[in-house]
Amino acid sequence: MWKLLQIELFKIFSKPRTYISFVALAAMILIIQIGLKFDGESYLQLMMSGISDSFYIPYEMILNGYLVAFVILNALLIHVPLLIALVAGDTVAGEANMGTLRLLVTKPVSRTELMLVKFFAAVIYTLSLLLWMAILALVLSILLFGTNDMLIARNTAMEQIQRSDVLWRYVAAFGYAGVALSTVAALAFLLSVMAENSIGPIVATISIVIVLTILSEMKIPLYDDTVKPWLFTSHMLAWKGFFYSKATEDGRSIRGSIENLPAILRSLAILLTYIVVFVSSAIIIFRKKDILS
Repeated sequence: MWKLLQIELFKIFSKPRTYISFVALAAMILIIQIGLKFDGESYLQLMMSGISDSFYIPYEMILNGYLVAFVILNALLIHVPLLIALVAGDTVAGEANMGTLRLLVTKPVSRTELMLVKFFAAVIYTLSLLLWMAILALVLSILLFGTNDMLIARNTAMEQIQRSDVLWRYVAAFGYAGVALSTVAALAFLLSVMAENSIGPIVATISIVIVLTILSEMKIPLYDDTVKPWLFTSHMLAWKGFFYSKATEDGRSIRGSIENLPAILRSLAILLTYIVVFVSSAIIIFRKKDILS
């Protein structure tokens, strides 16, 4: 199975289109960092407009690498699924389009194993893209802006997290994001099994993610309590919960705490369930499919 995985990874990373996502992500992150480097104070003034008139705010200390990384993740993680679809939607449909899928199923490998290998290869690509994002968004931001306590804007207040209490939260957030993006990869993988051309699964995945994301943001009384909690897009951004800590009676953040860990774990469980359902469905469909190309 390891040999098959190596072959699939070679197929993915030997295609020029694979690197479009890495280049696009780097360009967007660098634009945000350059903008904040030269005009970050304006952004902070807008974010803290409600309290800047009453208190002196040391913007040069607030605008540090941890906050910049948080801004980047807020701005871009919602768009990364679109980049994931470019490769994950091509895993099976691309083989069918090139006429090599029929040759693959004649090899002494079960269809289930073949599908699992292809999905794992798509997940490795997804995690590679996320690691690339972590290096640029977090590591490069720390090098450019330094580190300090992190200030998080909440609905009704500002929350300050101590510098020494931030890094593990990013590790947890990126780990959660890996599962969330793998859910999108699993959806694209499922659609890829049902198509003969990679364009269809890619466009369909992007369309589904966009539509469901819009539905996840809508506020309709009955819908909020029935359908919305079960959409996978409603849980894509739950990584933010790692930066919301419990507070003492005087409003100070409690070091090492997470405000609503059960909700994050529930969201994680829902995403993992979606992955299992999508991949299992893809395997069942492929095992019954007549390979004509």
